[in-house]
Amino acid sequence: MTLLLCDKPAGVTSHDVVARLRRERGCKAGHAGTLDPFATGLLLAMLGDATRLQRVLTGLPKTYLATVRLGWRSSSGDPEGELTETGRVPESLELPTGTVRQRVPMTSAVRVGGERLYRKARRGETVTTPPRDVEIHRAELLGHEGELARYEIECSTGTYVRTLIETLGDAYCTALRRTAVGPFRVEDAGEELSLERVGELLPAAAEALR
Repeated sequence: MTLLLCDKPAGVTSHDVVARLRRERGCKAGHAGTLDPFATGLLLAMLGDATRLQRVLTGLPKTYLATVRLGWRSSSGDPEGELTETGRVPESLELPTGTVRQRVPMTSAVRVGGERLYRKARRGETVTTPPRDVEIHRAELLGHEGELARYEIECSTGTYVRTLIETLGDAYCTALRRTAVGPFRVEDAGEELSLERVGELLPAAAEALR
């Protein structure tokens, strides 16, 4: 089948996008990397036999544009949490790069004890979440005006950008857009790539299809 490049809007889950495609196309479908409901941008939707590429596609590096609100805190690190104005603007706007250890946020879809963390969080539960090492290849400050700053971030799979933003101190991610996954770009959203074409772009994908 095909790989469909989608531009996910805000307010829907990645699962919602895949479920709609499954109904419309009448075939099995999956995605290669969850986007939070508040986030927008590139979602790789695998249709039919393309689901065999999930492991390869999920492992690709990602690029994001992040808008950060300074002098505020969010209970979830994003605009959907409880917001508190502190007025304390971070002295440095430099984000860490290289290998960074993150603790999985309670709002994530990671399973702990057989249940997704966000379900526990909705009940008000708090558990010790697992740490993970991620790679931040680049974190460039694009601009800063007033209480808002914008970054372009290239990172490994598994990176929680909102958690990275929280390393600044009193700041949270107010908007997040994924612009690239490996060689795929959000500007090409709407395109459907054959498995042969995906194999040309990614040798690892061609190997997985053999």
